[in-house]
Parts: sequence; structure tokens; C-alpha cells
Amino acid sequence: MSSYDAPSGSPEGSSPATPPRSGAPEPPEDSPPRVGTIVWGLIVVALAALIIVSQLGIVALNGTYVVIGLMIGAGAALVVGGLLSARGRDKAASTGKS
Repeated sequence: MSSYDAPSGSPEGSSPATPPRSGAPEPPEDSPPRVGTIVWGLIVVALAALIIVSQLGIVALNGTYVVIGLMIGAGAALVVGGLLSARGRDKAASTGKS
């Protein structure tokens, strides 16, 4: 016999009762990509492209102007994306919940 002794009156290796699962697990809802994620991804790609162009010596870049331009562009993209997202939510059917 093993070093583990099951409590008397219970079968060996039994586990506590678990409720049965109903069918297959529900797949997660498909949600559209978030505007912020897209904008920050574009900022990273733009910075990488500007660094490559700068290192190749094609053009000389002023870091201050580059950062200001990226922040203005990112801010505008976030505002426009937020407005478009809110407009899309308004068109969706209302569930009656507040």
C-alpha cells in the first residue's frame, strides 16, 4: 500500500464534486482594435523610419521638431479615432441598459 491513506468511507483518488460544464466554452467576443493601440504603433513605426533615414544621412533631422510633429499627429489621430469610435457606438442597437 502507498504512504497515502485515503479517509475511510471514500474511494481512493476521488475529487470533490464539480458542476458539469454545459457544452463547449464560449468563444471570446471579437472586439475591434483600439484606436490608442493603432496610434502608438504608428508612432513607433514612424520613429523607427525617421531614425533609419537619419542614420543613412539622407536628411538631417532636428529632434525637437520631430517630437513636436509626432505628438501633434498622434493627438489629432487619437481625437479623430475617438470621435469615430463614439459615432460607431451610437449607431449600434441600444440594449436599454444605462
